[in-house]
Amino acid sequence: MSSKKIFQRTFDIVTIGLSLPVILPVMALVALLVKKECSGEILFRQHRVGLNQRIFKLYKFRTMIENAEQTGTSVTTRKDPRITPLGRILRKTKIDELPQLINVFGGDMSFVGPRPEVPEIVKNYTPKMRRIFSIRPGITSVATLHLRDEEDILASTRDPDKFYEEILVPLKVRLAMEHVERSSFAFDLKVLCQTVWMVSLGRWWPISEHRAVSELKKNMEKESREMISKRLSLHGRGK
Repeated sequence: MSSKKIFQRTFDIVTIGLSLPVILPVMALVALLVKKECSGEILFRQHRVGLNQRIFKLYKFRTMIENAEQTGTSVTTRKDPRITPLGRILRKTKIDELPQLINVFGGDMSFVGPRPEVPEIVKNYTPKMRRIFSIRPGITSVATLHLRDEEDILASTRDPDKFYEEILVPLKVRLAMEHVERSSFAFDLKVLCQTVWMVSLGRWWPISEHRAVSELKKNMEKESREMISKRLSLHGRGK
């Protein structure tokens, strides 16, 4: 194990130890609220692909109705009716991610690193995209920061599943590659501090949007305008 990885692992364990007195009461309260809101498991568990392409089980607080994965698409949009009222708050504040401290403690994840994907998505990765598996996945990442409105983006598309696989996945891997190419504790600490800043200030945080994400949104706006113009043109001809 490299010195950077040893230092990162030490940082993860020490940070968990120092934060437990504050985080444990919060997690206990959220667990009670989730259980009270509706029946079902408190934690959502899902297989993800991590370091060296090893499969592990990721934990989150459940934010959707029971058996939600059998009643809708595989991706979640902002308007998804399967999300519970409490779940919307947990997702917006990122509190639903707190159980991933279990993953960090177990060594499957770190505080900072590429967000882990499900095996069904990873199977379509190219050899170049699989470079991201050379480092441990994280609770927060560059993609977490710059695609914080991912559910809103998906809600504006006609086919969220297709858009996610064909557009967002390659973009996420592109952002994740920064963790590989800029790998350092200083970079990880910067991402972690920016995440705390983002969660604290929400949409008022003064951090510039990543160029790749800006390009995506501009292209989506352009396509939307062109589609509206086309519909208006067809409507005019029909008169």
